[in-house]
Amino acid sequence: MSQAIRNIAIIAHVDHGKTTLVDAMLRQSGIFRANEAVVERVMDSNDLERERGITILAKNTALFFHHIKINIVDTPGHSDFGGEVERALRMVDGVVVLVDASEGPLPQTRYVLQKALAAKLPPVIVLNKIDRTDARAKEVLDEIYDLFIDLDASEDQLDFPVIYTNARDGVAHRTPGDDSKDLLPLFETIVKHIPAPPGDPQGVLQIQVKNLDYSEFLGRFAIGRVFNGTLKRGADVGIVKLDGKLTSTRITKLYTFRGLERDEAEAVPAGDLVAIAGVEGINIGEIITDLANPMPLEPLLIDEPTLATIFTVNSSPLSGKEGT
Repeated sequence: MSQAIRNIAIIAHVDHGKTTLVDAMLRQSGIFRANEAVVERVMDSNDLERERGITILAKNTALFFHHIKINIVDTPGHSDFGGEVERALRMVDGVVVLVDASEGPLPQTRYVLQKALAAKLPPVIVLNKIDRTDARAKEVLDEIYDLFIDLDASEDQLDFPVIYTNARDGVAHRTPGDDSKDLLPLFETIVKHIPAPPGDPQGVLQIQVKNLDYSEFLGRFAIGRVFNGTLKRGADVGIVKLDGKLTSTRITKLYTFRGLERDEAEAVPAGDLVAIAGVEGINIGEIITDLANPMPLEPLLIDEPTLATIFTVNSSPLSGKEGT
């Protein structure tokens, strides 16, 4: 178990302030230089996401709080992107549930939260926009409790910590109106209540590919989480394909996440997230493991796409007159 890592996903409805909060967390953790120009909504890297203010693709960033690395996985909020949601949640050990202190929990929050609770992930509740004149923090907190009960949350999951934030100003409070001036209460709560990732750095290598990316210079990136063992640059590893066949490849370049960048690494231990460059032909859900002693993980199962339609009797005034 790596005590110096926390892996979290952030769950929020559209416009509840998720990307604004991540921007503030990155700035206050010192990821950006004081004189560095930073585009707003850094997690919305896709053009359509920036245009519409929504999250479609699950992305990764990371920051450091003291000596602890916090990997943040962004999650889409809509059930239409369910596969992205489930892949994101398999990479983390807890979730931050961000809710507008005026609007309360909305449908997109419910869908992803249901998946997170089913995966037995511990939550941290963040009530954002507490500076709004129509904020109703107490009532919204009651609505969140009701939602958790409706989604069959466990007793441990119902015993969640609550942080009150104004993400735009980069301020978090343990209780409304306390004298906090920054996001320190949020960082401390994440480190305290989200468990360190399990896994043995000395064990048999097990990595599940949860996402793919592409670089013009390095080709395909396989992005995943190291569940066990340590992945080293130059190592010969096995890939358990979706059909169960075992192939081999050599790891030429490894990267970990830091802010919006990827840092090249010599080795990545159990518990951390990794981007592996140059592995052609690898697919989401496949397992990277020890070549001599392969130990695959459970397959990554996601909701199948569905299409809902309603067929009704034609009630138009022109009914029965078609073709006349």
